[in-house]
Amino acid sequence: VKKLKKHSTKFLTSVRGKRIIEFNLFTKPLYGAFFMRKSKLNITFDQEIPKLLFENNISVIFSTYQAGRIMIIGSLDGYNVHQIPIAYKKPMGIAIEENRIAVASLDEISFFTYNDNVITSIKPNDENMDRMYLYRASYNTSSLDIHDIDFDQSGLWGVNTLFSCLCKFTLAYNFSPRWKPYFITEITPEDRCHLNGLALENSSPKYVSALSSTDTKGGWRKDIMNTGIIMDVEKNEILCDGLGMPHSPRIINGELYFLESARGKLFKWNDEKKQKELVYNFNRFVRGIKHYKGVLFIAFSKIRKTSESFQKVGVKENSKNAGFIIFDLRTKTTFGELLYEDTIDEIYDINIIEGAKKPGIITKLNKKHKNIIVTPNGVFWRKNEKKNDVEK
Repeated sequence: VKKLKKHSTKFLTSVRGKRIIEFNLFTKPLYGAFFMRKSKLNITFDQEIPKLLFENNISVIFSTYQAGRIMIIGSLDGYNVHQIPIAYKKPMGIAIEENRIAVASLDEISFFTYNDNVITSIKPNDENMDRMYLYRASYNTSSLDIHDIDFDQSGLWGVNTLFSCLCKFTLAYNFSPRWKPYFITEITPEDRCHLNGLALENSSPKYVSALSSTDTKGGWRKDIMNTGIIMDVEKNEILCDGLGMPHSPRIINGELYFLESARGKLFKWNDEKKQKELVYNFNRFVRGIKHYKGVLFIAFSKIRKTSESFQKVGVKENSKNAGFIIFDLRTKTTFGELLYEDTIDEIYDINIIEGAKKPGIITKLNKKHKNIIVTPNGVFWRKNEKKNDVEK
């Protein structure tokens, strides 16, 4: 595949050739994102990135716990790229289903929904937003170190890394354990195997990934290059072992795919032969997959120099930046990349918002979330915070 010319962009900018247009995030903080002006989010990207986003009417959303942000990437014209940073305390897993988004973070899971009437009620819409997600609720998990999350028909599943189990969430407790690996002898806050990834099938957990099969506090840290596993949840058995930091199990067209992050590889599981098959070697630290119409959006991260565990990672020397790759699963080729030059070093999860080129998210950090009332019949905005009257 021919390498395409890369363009550069700065903090919340749109790029066309050499011309850079900067948007002032501080004049209209619609997104619940407040950052100091010294923050920089310089990126380079292949032209296929905005082209694909624009033509398919989608946006990329990913979490970076290291930088404390949710990022939304989109394009309004197929040539420019815009990026929207949203402040968050250690964001991790991102679940999207129909009109709702859930984000797992440091000590809670937040829920957002959109209504088509909301965006039409924003006048003037100077930022050209085409969808607005509103903060709806937060669930207090406390510090469970929740990693992957996903919706089922009755609620939300979460990978409870601290307690080495899969769980669901109710108002009675911080979490309700529903499954644990057979080798975990008790559900206790010791992060014994670093359970991290989750794939659902027919609304039920089917596969998980973990960094080891140890049953001792922090036992997974001893040999992260060789102790990772993929498990079948229904059978509660290990399918594949000896992996280097596996993440992001995903069921695509009825087949299991997963990333071996520490070796930079994408694998497919051959259930008949009971063995993994190499799909592609990215030769960098990859973590986070989203499948969309035959292509994969795969996130990659920079290796921290301050992390003792990560110094053992095999692709350390090639993992100098964070960003995401577009990988064609049909031709087994990459054809687009977006790369951060600074500020963002580590990405955990990546997802796709369908049907929106420039969606926004109003979080609870933004006072605007209390000034809007959405009903089945309309949208109402408070005229003034000091008054009680509202206007349609």
